[in-house]
Amino acid sequence: MDTTQRTEQQRSADRRRRELLEAADRVVLRDGPGASMNAIAAEAGITKPILYRHFGDKGGLYAALAKRHTDALLDSLRAALDAPAERRERVEATLDTYLAAIEARPQVYRFLMHPAEGAPSEQGFDVGKHSAPLLRRMGEELAQVIGERLDLGPGSHQLARVWGHGIVGMMHAAGDWWLGERPCSRAELVRSLADLLWGRLAAAGDKVGGPGF
Repeated sequence: MDTTQRTEQQRSADRRRRELLEAADRVVLRDGPGASMNAIAAEAGITKPILYRHFGDKGGLYAALAKRHTDALLDSLRAALDAPAERRERVEATLDTYLAAIEARPQVYRFLMHPAEGAPSEQGFDVGKHSAPLLRRMGEELAQVIGERLDLGPGSHQLARVWGHGIVGMMHAAGDWWLGERPCSRAELVRSLADLLWGRLAAAGDKVGGPGF
């Protein structure tokens, strides 16, 4: 098989994979954590064994959906951090971007973070094994942004990671509670979380030669 044929086959496989993920998205939007491999296969117009051929099992499908949505969320968070505004405004905009994302697609959020709700776990699917890496990835991404932009003094690399994972943990825990109970408006939650973060963020200077924060 020549290079052209292999490239075309790869493009076809990638296209088919995107179509299957879009079908999975539609089921998740409808069923949330109760989305099953059977329902996703039916939505895609294929049999479950064909779905397994592409993703292996529900864990493989979950990982692919998680990457798809996490990539989109991280792009939005980076855009908020890069916006031409004062630091406090960008902190609030970043928090709001995360909360707006989970508010806009709560079924997707629950599927990713609480996949065992709504239906018994499918064989071989470990909730913690798959949801925890999402938060770790976001924590490392935010740590990188902080490390590139803020002068945190001695031990700055480690401190940037502490801050990155701490902020993501705060956003996740507060957002999860807020989405379930709706005790206040999104704007009120954003202001309260920004107040909690602001003292140390306000005091830190921009890193010399960095893009600024």
